[in-house]
Amino acid sequence: MSDLDSVAGYKDVLTGSRAGPDELGGAAKIPAAAAPELKTLAGVAVGTLVIAALYFGQEVLIPITLAVMLSFVLSPVVNLLQRLRLWRAPAVILTVLAALGVLGLLGTLIGSQAASLTVNAPQYAQTIQAKVEGVQGFALAEMTSITRELGGRHATTPQGATPPLTTGGAQPAEGQRRPVPVQIVQESTSPFTIARTVVEPILGPLETTIIVLIVAIFVLMQKEDLRDRFIRVFGSSDLHRTTRALDDAGQRLSKYFLSQLAVNTCFGLVIGLGLWAIGVPSPAMWGVMAGLLRFVPYIGSFLAAVAPAALAAAVDPGWGMVIEVVALFVVVEPITGYVVEPLLYGHSTGLSPVSVIVSAIFWTWLWGPIGLIMSTPLTLCLVVMGRHVKSLEFFDVLLGDRPALTPVESFYQRILADNSDEALAQAEVLLGDRSLTAYYDSVVLEGLKLAVEDHARGTIDDAGARRMTRSMLSVISDLKPSRAAGDRPALHAGLVACIAGHRAFDEAVTAMVVQLLEQRGIEARTIAHGAVNRETIAALDLAGVTTIMISYLELNGSPARLRYLVRRLRTKAPEARIIVGLWPQGEAALTDVGIQRELGADGYVGSLSAAVDAIAEPATSRQVAA
Repeated sequence: MSDLDSVAGYKDVLTGSRAGPDELGGAAKIPAAAAPELKTLAGVAVGTLVIAALYFGQEVLIPITLAVMLSFVLSPVVNLLQRLRLWRAPAVILTVLAALGVLGLLGTLIGSQAASLTVNAPQYAQTIQAKVEGVQGFALAEMTSITRELGGRHATTPQGATPPLTTGGAQPAEGQRRPVPVQIVQESTSPFTIARTVVEPILGPLETTIIVLIVAIFVLMQKEDLRDRFIRVFGSSDLHRTTRALDDAGQRLSKYFLSQLAVNTCFGLVIGLGLWAIGVPSPAMWGVMAGLLRFVPYIGSFLAAVAPAALAAAVDPGWGMVIEVVALFVVVEPITGYVVEPLLYGHSTGLSPVSVIVSAIFWTWLWGPIGLIMSTPLTLCLVVMGRHVKSLEFFDVLLGDRPALTPVESFYQRILADNSDEALAQAEVLLGDRSLTAYYDSVVLEGLKLAVEDHARGTIDDAGARRMTRSMLSVISDLKPSRAAGDRPALHAGLVACIAGHRAFDEAVTAMVVQLLEQRGIEARTIAHGAVNRETIAALDLAGVTTIMISYLELNGSPARLRYLVRRLRTKAPEARIIVGLWPQGEAALTDVGIQRELGADGYVGSLSAAVDAIAEPATSRQVAA
């Protein structure tokens, strides 16, 4: 078999045209192109199994997750007590007892406040009934008025008509059986049945609470040991990255929980004081409930406002108190969410707003109300893992608040999509903290490098390259800075001729060079590549040109075309300096003395800032000498 046949056979194996044990001489091989699809399919299968395990194992996983979250909340307190020379075991026990004391105090407060409401419950019911009847009467009057306006008439019973049949007091006809009265007698309830009815609803939450406390105590007691075991199982090959991931997760979660606890406590305190000032009964209970319900993302504050508003409607015969309660929540919640929280911890959670909503829906569907409360911290854990574990990076991309694309990728995507307006908007944002030269060097040139690579692979054809160049020229033209005559003195550098390379993208680089030179007060003009060919260079006028700047994005290892271009320009303008810009694609040539000697130019630069400085420095020297 010849070499060509061997190559053809190998290509057939990759394309699958000869898939079979007979042609391959053994077991069929999986094509290389199928590897990404298999990897994606395996990822979907693993994700499905994980979601199924979370759903069916929620009775076990929910208490453990609550315990871990509680340990994050209590861990700073335990660390504080340890810094006060207290041993770890007593510090953990004191912290847990303090937490139980706070919870018990809140429960007692809510119970006593709720019991006080039962005294006036009949009066509240009468007020609500009167308001309902008033609303019904108003609605009926409005409907009657509308009906009269539309010309409707009320139906009346004609005289002599048979009145409607009624069942009250009617005597059964002859031969008809009398109805048999039925009396429902309740079964006598034993004390055991009563006790079971009372205890059963309490056993479930009580059992979960006990499990959460026990697991939280063990997590706090063995925190370092659990961390070491986790590192041994999942990250022993990279201790540095795993340790950073765990520390980052712990700090973010602790800061998030403590910040939320502080904010929600203040929110509940303000709501309680406001309800007390308005005159709503049991304001302390409603303030505590408002602080607790605000842990539920987005809808917690609205849920907290329902009960006080309903109670205000039952207390006040009018509607003034209800309006005041609603106004209190409408004012306090936006201030807390949009002023206090950003000032306190800003975007430290690292989650995008969309991911918070989606995660709340997902965890609520998976674990119910407990999942809604824990949705944000659980999603935060996934984002932290995605930032430190390469295989889980998609969590950071989908759920994190960091931009999905870098500025370079974002610029390239907008130019590729021929969306110069969005590219210009991005440029204006980035120019807020950097100069135009730095933006061109760090974003546009790097984006052009991606374009050149895609063009070399054939992903972008020549027509697409020309279209992208037009979009870039449009952006560059709109970014042209307005320079007043006295802002910067003009440099007497003579005339600078900026020549684009033979590729389409070189024209965009040349436009940037001309723009930056004019910003520095240097006169420059653009010369198309077609004007420096062998056939046309004789007609080119380079009179007065002191510097020639050549922009070249693609050197591609063989600098013959550029070498002959420099030679023709040297012959045409022997007194002019020739500077070659070897932009990102040709940066390797900047350190290759052999290539520089072969090209024969006077200077080489790899960035636009270096190009402008190289052209401006001789002019500055001449001005000083003069």
